[in-house]
Amino acid sequence: MATNPISSPSTRSTREEQAAETAPICVLIFNSSDPCGAGGLSADISTISSVGGHALPVTCGAYARDTVRIYEHFSLDDEAVTEQARAVLEDIPVAAIKVGFVGSPANLAAVAEISSDYPNIPIISYMPDLSWWEDDKQDQYLDAFKELVLPQTSVLVGNHNTLWRWLLPDWESSRSPTARDIAMAAEALEVPYVLVTGIPLPDQFVDNVLTTAQTVLGNSKYEMFDATFTGAGDTLSAALTALLATGNDLGVATLEALEYLDHSLDAGFRPGMGHYVPDRLFWAQPEDEADDEDADEVQASSSDEEPQTKPLEGFVIPSHDTKH
Repeated sequence: MATNPISSPSTRSTREEQAAETAPICVLIFNSSDPCGAGGLSADISTISSVGGHALPVTCGAYARDTVRIYEHFSLDDEAVTEQARAVLEDIPVAAIKVGFVGSPANLAAVAEISSDYPNIPIISYMPDLSWWEDDKQDQYLDAFKELVLPQTSVLVGNHNTLWRWLLPDWESSRSPTARDIAMAAEALEVPYVLVTGIPLPDQFVDNVLTTAQTVLGNSKYEMFDATFTGAGDTLSAALTALLATGNDLGVATLEALEYLDHSLDAGFRPGMGHYVPDRLFWAQPEDEADDEDADEVQASSSDEEPQTKPLEGFVIPSHDTKH
């Protein structure tokens, strides 16, 4: 009678070690559910998976929205958020944390308390545009984010206009604040690095700048798309978090995240009657022979040209310190 071979303990141990070494890194996400799939946890999960990570999504609430606008947001209570996160953190090693929109000051307090127990895990915070929200709720949320989450944030990501209005509300100069101006305001709240996106440039270009309060570390310029997109910020911040979690330094991770976003927008699609959505699985789409030939011609013609983006310097993300 044939029998199945029984692996020795040492063999099983070796296999388990090899599996652990090749397993994707795990990224914890605090964000909200987006039923149209443009942003929120949908964007985070697909992006992190695309760049080689495993997403651990903690649901903090749910939007009522379509591809045109956000109508409402329904927050879970802070106990539900805490129970989700604690259960995962006590079971799975987490390499990085992304904080998106969590819906309430109480949930921000829960995120801050949880993350303070893991000071060696870098936190990437993304601040979306909250202009759709009631003014009083918006103000309470932004104030709580400043007090509770920013002191533990390793990198703050946000659109130039959003960060300007939030961190420099009393800006009186006739010129727009630079990325460094925003970084100086963030440093006062103990944030060491800021990635400022969507800075307007002439000729339909935008700049994306990684900076500290002391110096600009690098930038990448891209041509603006004709379409209006929803979900770009969540896509970029999720990609950056996952790439940092895999061990890339900040400069390399930022440049790769921006390139990933650019490709996602270039392949974007319009699922409904509203805005376009980034195609975060652009790399999985089949290419026809004509596209391959065009790509070869472009590569050949551009081989001697200067790159369109400036390489970003490498900086290692510091662990966040507890400030509570």
